[in-house]
Amino acid sequence: MDKHSVEWKGYLPAISTPFLENGEVDWSGWRSLLEWLVEEGMHGLVLNGTTGEWFSQSLEEKKEIFKVAAEVVEGRIPLIGGCTAYTALEVAEQAAAAKAVGLDGILVAPSPYIVPTDDELVAFYENVSELVELPICIYNWPRGANLDMSAELVSRLADIEKVVAIKNSTPSLQNFVSTFFAVKDKLRYFGFPMNELGLTLIKEYGGDGTMGAGAVLGRVHPNFYNFIWQGDVEQALQCGRKDQFLFQSWFNQDFSAKYGSPQAIVKTALNLRGLPGGYPRLPILPLTTEQQLKVKETLEQVEQVEYQ
Repeated sequence: MDKHSVEWKGYLPAISTPFLENGEVDWSGWRSLLEWLVEEGMHGLVLNGTTGEWFSQSLEEKKEIFKVAAEVVEGRIPLIGGCTAYTALEVAEQAAAAKAVGLDGILVAPSPYIVPTDDELVAFYENVSELVELPICIYNWPRGANLDMSAELVSRLADIEKVVAIKNSTPSLQNFVSTFFAVKDKLRYFGFPMNELGLTLIKEYGGDGTMGAGAVLGRVHPNFYNFIWQGDVEQALQCGRKDQFLFQSWFNQDFSAKYGSPQAIVKTALNLRGLPGGYPRLPILPLTTEQQLKVKETLEQVEQVEYQ
């Protein structure tokens, strides 16, 4: 396998998993959310990523989430299943469930808490590659894994058989750009900001896409890429400014939230838009009334954002 083995490109949001107030999965809401995302033109979906709260789900819930998503989407767009875990065997068990229902690939971050060395990370992903059948998107997630993969490390990971892509959520612009140029011929590369810099790297140097959080604004996010591909830079940047306004209003450079938790912010925004964001699951808490009003104000303000 290599980057040409998959057709992943554009905007593939890491989506929320709606829970009921009692903590159970809202299966009706899950189906509705998936259908809305497809109708809004997403280029693919990432299930059970950080935004999807994989860390509070049982294995059986994860399997059912994959199964229901595959049934709803019916192959219309690529589905990538988040399969992060502490061991390669646990990753492989989730990946087998993703394969069984027809998902297109898996997203795997370094094992949380452990903070492995570079050699240990290479061995981990080699082990995962040996155990799974689906293409792998590695996930550089410094906020959750307590390490920031260097360009040298990612270059080593790019040579592993089933590794075909990377979602690079480094807070370091230098790291992001240097890693992109180091591996762009080997891996699909995701994480580009929707601004002039991101547009230039995508348009001129072959960047692949963004795995953003939540797709709160619907088709605005994938249209950034649609307009780039159509050659309409001004329209692309108009969409990008709205996306960036949300990010800058709600999140810090390291992807932490400016108030509450990122998952709770995204879910509140979806709920305010009449969509099934649902409740977060403990240990994530719902936003306070004051925090919800901040989200509401941001959604009202983003409608006035235009390209400047």
